[in-house]
Parts: sequence; C-alpha cells; structure tokens
Amino acid sequence: MTTRSRSVAAYPSAPYVVPFVVFVALLGLPSILPAPPLADAVIRLVLMTAVILLIARPALDFSLKAPVSSVLLGVVVFAIWIAPDLLFPGYRHELENAITGVAKSSMSPAALASAPVLTLRTVRAVVIVPIVEELFWRAWMMRWIISPNFRKIPLGTYSALSFWVVAVLFASEHGPYWDVGLAAGILYNWWMVRTRSLGDLILAHAVTNACLCAYVIAAGKWEYWL
Repeated sequence: MTTRSRSVAAYPSAPYVVPFVVFVALLGLPSILPAPPLADAVIRLVLMTAVILLIARPALDFSLKAPVSSVLLGVVVFAIWIAPDLLFPGYRHELENAITGVAKSSMSPAALASAPVLTLRTVRAVVIVPIVEELFWRAWMMRWIISPNFRKIPLGTYSALSFWVVAVLFASEHGPYWDVGLAAGILYNWWMVRTRSLGDLILAHAVTNACLCAYVIAAGKWEYWL
C-alpha cells in the first residue's frame, strides 16, 4: 500500500474536505500576507492546484453520464443567478444585511484593470471552484450527513435531510447572493441525485461559472465576484 493509499484509508474525508478548507482559508490571505494582485492570484491558483493534485486526486472522477444535459443545466443556473438583478434593478440591495453581507467586489481597482489577474480569476472560478465545491458539498457532505461512514453511501443517494441541509449551507456560502445560491444548490443537488456522477456536477458547475465570468467581465458586473 502506498503512502497516499494509507492516508486515504486513515482519513477518508481528507480528499473531499481539505481542498475546500484550504480554499476558504486562502480567501483571507490578502489580509494576512498582502501582495500585488497578480502575485496573489498566482499564489492562490498554484496552491489550490497543488492541493487538488496531491490530496484530492484519489476522490476525483471526471467521467460523464450526461454531458449535454450537464452543460444545459450549467447555463440554466447561470440564467437564474443573474435574472433577479436584470428583471428587478435594485433588488439585490433589498437583501443586504449584516449577516449575509453586501454585493460588492473584494477586488481592488488595480486587479480589475489587470487582464492577467482577470484571466487567473476566471481560471480559478471555472476549473478550481467546481472541483473543490462539488467534492465537498455533493460528493462528501450529502453522503456524510446520511452516514459518517460515507464511502458506503453511493453518490447521489437521496435523503431529505442531507439534500436540504447541503442546499441551505451552499446558499449561505454565497453571502448576499444566498437566494440564487439556494436555487443553484437545489438544482445541483437534484442533478447529483439524478446522475450520481461527480464528473457531471463538476461540468455543470464549471459551465455556470464560465458563463458568469464572461458576463462579469463583459458587462463590468464586478459585484458578482465577492
């Protein structure tokens, strides 16, 4: 048995949880170790890539069962994400509060004016985030809530408790966009139950984020990048 195999056997949740924990921890990196925007973007991307390759790889499965439908679902979630703000200007500000926060970009003007920074931010959103979040929320937590011995629970196993807890927590992760985050969480959870495929969830999530990144950059809607 290799060292990696022994680590997975001893800490089965690690490939699913550690990347998410590191990703969240890196969100606070600028306040601890201030760096120029490009250096910050490079550090985050390199560290997350290393964590995925070294820790998450045993849990990854990119095989697809419904690629076309997964792409379509990703586009639908993107449409849901931006629809309230397009249909009801000012709607988002009505939801802002001290708990969920304010819809305002955390990126500096210098970062927003840098093409390399925007490119790396897009790569992170389209490649890294779908892997990290789908491993944690739908490949791990949806099963772990059913049983701590989650590896015995097949992907996509339905439990009302796990389904709705994950949807609500996924929504809370998105701060002032909790409402559309909840809708996205419900649809992604449903798709996991339907496909039982991590690869399809990663693809759908990646398509959503790719569409959103394109929209943010083209329309200057930086507030979507919290």
